[in-house]
Amino acid sequence: MSVSNAPDPRRWAALAFIALAQFMVIMDTSIIGVALPEMRTDLGFTQGDLSWVFNAYVIAFGGLLLLGGRLSDLFGARRVFSLGWAVLAVGSLVAGLAGEVWVELAGRAVQGAGSALIAPSALTLLMTLFGGNPRELPKAFALYGAAAPAGGTAGVFLGGVITEYASWPWVFYINIPVALLTLAVTPRLMPAAPPARGRVDILGALTVTAGLGTVVYAVVRAPEAGWGAASTWLLLAAGTVLTGLFVALQARLREPLMRLTILRTPNLAAANLAQLLLAGAWIPMWYFLNLYLQQVLGLGAFASGSALLPMTGAIMLMMIVVAPRLQERFGARTMIGTGMLALSAGMLWLSFVRPDGGYAVDVLPASLVAAVGMSLAFVPSLGTAISAARPEEGGLASGIVNTSYQIGSALGLAAMTAVAAARGAEELDDVTALTDGFSAAFLGAAAIAAAGALLALATLRTGGGAAEATGEGGREPAVAGTR
Repeated sequence: MSVSNAPDPRRWAALAFIALAQFMVIMDTSIIGVALPEMRTDLGFTQGDLSWVFNAYVIAFGGLLLLGGRLSDLFGARRVFSLGWAVLAVGSLVAGLAGEVWVELAGRAVQGAGSALIAPSALTLLMTLFGGNPRELPKAFALYGAAAPAGGTAGVFLGGVITEYASWPWVFYINIPVALLTLAVTPRLMPAAPPARGRVDILGALTVTAGLGTVVYAVVRAPEAGWGAASTWLLLAAGTVLTGLFVALQARLREPLMRLTILRTPNLAAANLAQLLLAGAWIPMWYFLNLYLQQVLGLGAFASGSALLPMTGAIMLMMIVVAPRLQERFGARTMIGTGMLALSAGMLWLSFVRPDGGYAVDVLPASLVAAVGMSLAFVPSLGTAISAARPEEGGLASGIVNTSYQIGSALGLAAMTAVAAARGAEELDDVTALTDGFSAAFLGAAAIAAAGALLALATLRTGGGAAEATGEGGREPAVAGTR
């Protein structure tokens, strides 16, 4: 990744497609929700196996992100960005045409692989275009960050509309024209970079993908198989061994997939931990809030998506307009800590939901507080994690932070699912038990966010305002928070 001092006149148009990439990657995790019942009927899924339509995507996505980041550094972010969109289009076509369960899951895994190439290369392109301008970089991160909640909400809307008025395969086919458009404009808008000298650590890529994938697989199936089941612990042990083997390989190789000493870079590890805990709190809140709206308050899928619009609007407004100005004044460390405390407060408020509650009292105000907290914490932690790395390792840093967020999402959701189930969330015919389970999940997510706030305040180094996330004012602009 190279950072140019001369602004690229195409940078804002390019940013629109970089944000579109984030939008689509997140949308693909949420758009299938409403379509799952029809997919179960048409393809013959069992109730227990249906969740793997989601999990196949997440495991491939999270497991391959480090490889995507390394490929971006070696072969150029623009090439890998285009390759990712091509792979996503192929996976979407396979998933839409699937007539059997295994074909559907294979298509979803290919979609996840494409997203694992898109996400880190998109962030690398963003840094290439805006990394030399400390005033524009927070705005670019804000627009990129706001695309995530927009994609999540749009997925709920589009999934409902498409399933009702077309058919479930179109929740996958919708990716194809977007991919073709992006492939057409990428050579004109995105900056090119010459390939770097180096090799791809194939063995490292295999071990980290297998290790992370096995751990995520163990966690997402644990609520069904049981946290105390031998199979769960064997899978966790296997994932841990594979991850340990990856670390051992990286310490010995001359050209590793991930230079381990990158984690010593000031603020990089702390910012990634903040992203992991932020996802571990936010994703369970979003998931269980959807269930509360539909299973307790009785809203339909479309009405439930509409109920989340104020929260999504607040996030986008805060990220684009408010958060960059506050970060310039107060710095990333204060923003991350304050944001995660606000997120914790919003989820603590949500834990008081009632079986006979109402949207205006039980959901709207608390969700807006949580949205403000997410907005304040997300952009500074993301920007700090990316900006902390050396310019030539921007793809690796992007892969690490995306991996942190995806692993945090999977672990947080699995853990809070177990908490909710233990408190009665599986009693679908008992609204009181359902509410108690959801309340416990909100309370657990609030604890995760509070822990993230305390750790961020304790571990992040302070710097001069926006310099913490942009590297402003120093000799090496990619190092954050060292002054």
